[in-house]
Amino acid sequence: VQLQASGGGLVQAGDSLRLSCAASGRAFSSYAMAWFRQAPGQEREFVATIRTSGFTYYTDSVKGRFTISRDNAKNTVYLQMNILKPEDTALYYCAATMGNPILSANRRANMYHYWGQGTLVTVSS
Repeated sequence: VQLQASGGGLVQAGDSLRLSCAASGRAFSSYAMAWFRQAPGQEREFVATIRTSGFTYYTDSVKGRFTISRDNAKNTVYLQMNILKPEDTALYYCAATMGNPILSANRRANMYHYWGQGTLVTVSS
């Protein structure tokens, strides 16, 4: 599967953005999808994941502000980001894996075998 992320931009603190990740190929509904991000000088970190069942998991710093969702008819996963903060500034990557990683590992980047190119989100204070 090939992934194409979009929707990044420059916003002010408190604003919202919606990222999209379009997937090519078949059987999109059979893939767990996730968003990761990498800030300058930092390691890539988990943001959110949505399993094939629709269950979602978030890193603590975005709970209550970000929402991951998927539209299987459109082969697309979204990340709605509200109340953005300067510390959310990063390159955001979407990722996919066939099936679902075990719950104890679903935040690990190496559990996801397909990656998009990243979309830049910059939040000014």
